[in-house]
Amino acid sequence: MIISISGTAGSGKSSLAKKLAVALSWPRYYMGGLRRQKAATLGLTLAQYNILGENDPSTDQEVDLYQKELGEKNDNFIIEGRTSWYFIPQSVKIYLFADHETAAERIAKDLAHSSERNEGALSANRKDIIKSLQQRSQSDQIRYQKYYGFDVNNQSHYDFCLDTSSLSRAEVFRKICHFLSQKGLNVPDWSGLTKSP
Repeated sequence: MIISISGTAGSGKSSLAKKLAVALSWPRYYMGGLRRQKAATLGLTLAQYNILGENDPSTDQEVDLYQKELGEKNDNFIIEGRTSWYFIPQSVKIYLFADHETAAERIAKDLAHSSERNEGALSANRKDIIKSLQQRSQSDQIRYQKYYGFDVNNQSHYDFCLDTSSLSRAEVFRKICHFLSQKGLNVPDWSGLTKSP
């Protein structure tokens, strides 16, 4: 089984992917991380790299080809990326989303504790983060519609959609584990991985 996790920024995709990977002892592939690294090598923030991609399909195609090949050659892994569900159609497709206020609060906490996001000079101010989220979402919509002809936020693409706005990480994890059990996948050690908020 391949589990693809997509969704909006700040919805908890990475937290879920990491916990599932640990629980299942499966590899985790993070497409956003690859894009952030590529942007950094060009001296760009992720937002700038996304804008570049609106007229340069190679910025998306490199990562998309990589995940397509992963899906063709491997099994039993977690993949986190906006387009993973599309390029690995046999995957179990999970979509997480959260309202802008909640997402901004989560991202502000990430910015305070990590430099991995490659958000440039983005401040921890919620209004600035919400504006950035809106711009990023718009750029994603433009690129994926232009190059692939789909709306990445159309929930009909996915097997399971979850609004995480009012849920803790533990609650999200439990709900996803319950869904996966209905698909025939038993995720071990639920209790040990659901104690943290």
